Amino acid sequence: LNPGVKRREVFGWAMYDFANSGYTTVVITAVFAAYFVGAVADKADWATLAWTSALSLSYAIVMFTMPAMGAWADRHAAKKKLLMLVTVACVVSTAALSWVGPGQVTLAIICIVISNTFYSYGESLTASFLPELAKPEGMGRISGWGWAWGYLGGMLSLGICLAYVLWAQAQGQTAGQFVPVTMWVTAGIYALAATLTFVFLKEHAQPQLNRARAASQWQQLRQTFQEAKAYKDFMQLMACAVAYQGGVAVAITLAAIYAEQVIGFQPQETMMLIFVLNIAALVGALVFGYAQDKIGHKLALSLTLLGWSITCIMAALTSSKEVFWWAAALAGVCMGSSQSTGRAMAGMLIPANRLAEFFGLWTFAIRLASIVGPLGYGLITWLTDGNQRLAIASTTLLFVVGWLLLLPVNVQRGQRQASGLS
Repeated sequence: LNPGVKRREVFGWAMYDFANSGYTTVVITAVFAAYFVGAVADKADWATLAWTSALSLSYAIVMFTMPAMGAWADRHAAKKKLLMLVTVACVVSTAALSWVGPGQVTLAIICIVISNTFYSYGESLTASFLPELAKPEGMGRISGWGWAWGYLGGMLSLGICLAYVLWAQAQGQTAGQFVPVTMWVTAGIYALAATLTFVFLKEHAQPQLNRARAASQWQQLRQTFQEAKAYKDFMQLMACAVAYQGGVAVAITLAAIYAEQVIGFQPQETMMLIFVLNIAALVGALVFGYAQDKIGHKLALSLTLLGWSITCIMAALTSSKEVFWWAAALAGVCMGSSQSTGRAMAGMLIPANRLAEFFGLWTFAIRLASIVGPLGYGLITWLTDGNQRLAIASTTLLFVVGWLLLLPVNVQRGQRQASGLS
């Protein structure tokens, strides 16, 4: 840890990963995604495309606004304050998803765009605290512990929701009756766990009010991009992330839909599948968090991209639930490791006085990936009369391209430049 950083502060930081993971696990991956396609949109041909388009809209909003928000937070040393505001907004809008019933497509899209936008803001802001907490040689394991806590939180939310769904189904309730309750459960856990973050996490940054302020968010985005070009390895890593995170976004966004629509999983089986995926992701984040500090960040990320490619091929070729379970387990390991490794690498390549701003740029890349991957998947299914096997097979290309873009990255050179030594 960096000098002056207490372990309880790292615990508070990791608790935010614990808090917000329930949103992605229950809302985006396991429950609401399948509910939207199957019940809200009544399995229409355009349902998957509508779902991915709604998420893409929220990601586009974040892409063009987060760098400016990050720059403001850096100037005013207000990352924690801003994180509190976006957390409250995400919790409230997540609870609002409980209002969505079968056939209410417009309301569902509005609520998911709002909630996912604020979730993404929070994800970016919490990542910007990492370089303040950990030394470069410990960045991987600290990031890994954060992601591991996150998957534990996702499993807690999903486990409670799964228990309730099984009980509700035994009572003869429909998805329109039990899914809204899972949204309240998810919002409640998010709020309670995030409270610990705000109790223990400190704002270490100092105000930089002498820094020039851009006239608009668009100008701030352009200015940040122009200044970031000097950090070539960081920019190269962002290009890599646009590709491989697009594939990760496909897994997060469409795993439940693929399992139910292609492999034939029932809703309770899907929730168990995602539960196992989270266990595997926890292990992947922890193991690779330590491994990347020893074998190198670049090699660790390369191994996860290979694993992702194998996962997509397995999912595309199999019709067996058993094989798909193994594919999901491998996807979980790769998900935890690739997300943790990417965040740690970015933290090493960003200048210390511009953490929120440059992590806003990192978020731009991640959210662009979250548009490219799932929206491309949705378009392929729409153009091929619902051929999701072809869509998941095509996702392999994103991981291959990501690996090719990773090759020129020189972590040591980028780290020296970020610290002002070259």
